[in-house]
Amino acid sequence: MMTLRTSQERGYADHGWLKSYHSFSFAGYHDPRFMGFGNLRVINEDRIAAGTGFGAHGHRDMEIISYVLDGALSHKDSMGNEKPIFPGEVQRMSAGSGVMHSEQNYAKDQTTHFLQIWLLPARNGVEPGYAQKAFSDADKRGRLCLVASQDGAEGSVPMNADARLYAGLFDGAESADMVLPAGRKTYVHLIRGELDVNGHKLTSGDAAFIENEERLSLSNAQAAEVLVFDLEP
Repeated sequence: MMTLRTSQERGYADHGWLKSYHSFSFAGYHDPRFMGFGNLRVINEDRIAAGTGFGAHGHRDMEIISYVLDGALSHKDSMGNEKPIFPGEVQRMSAGSGVMHSEQNYAKDQTTHFLQIWLLPARNGVEPGYAQKAFSDADKRGRLCLVASQDGAEGSVPMNADARLYAGLFDGAESADMVLPAGRKTYVHLIRGELDVNGHKLTSGDAAFIENEERLSLSNAQAAEVLVFDLEP
């Protein structure tokens, strides 16, 4: 079974300095139908104006992934990490038993566009942790590249969550086909472009919720960038 949700159905918040689309209930946006999917809890598509950002704030017992699309993001946390995050990089912060961090627009003269993703942890109360890795366009071109996983397989960023996150770039005749693990959930988030998912067309910001399907097929792409999540039931 596959259920589609269009970009326009997402929650939206305009704070002036921050414009954000919410795929799942978050802050002032609440929809009991969309509280998460499996152990995926948040996907926020954020645009942060130049010279602004999120001040220091705390998290605990959550795996937080930042995926930068345009511009650059500056990260600083109570573990001593202070790094910029550029397009193509995947950054993971394990909040664990508790961590403070801030995020600022590192690009001085442009809006920074990124996805903030939260996953429920496999174990609560772990020591906070941090990881960051760059994946080139070539790594993702015409294929689904594993960028984050519980065991750090295939050079992916390790995380404390029973999930696997793939990223891919597709255009024209480029396609991908994946066998889906039985009893798991699959979530497809089209970041930009156009892409057929199991024969159904998605456009930028659309998503597909997939359960009890044997395969995932991606085809008929037009300048598409996509994330695919393998999730707990």
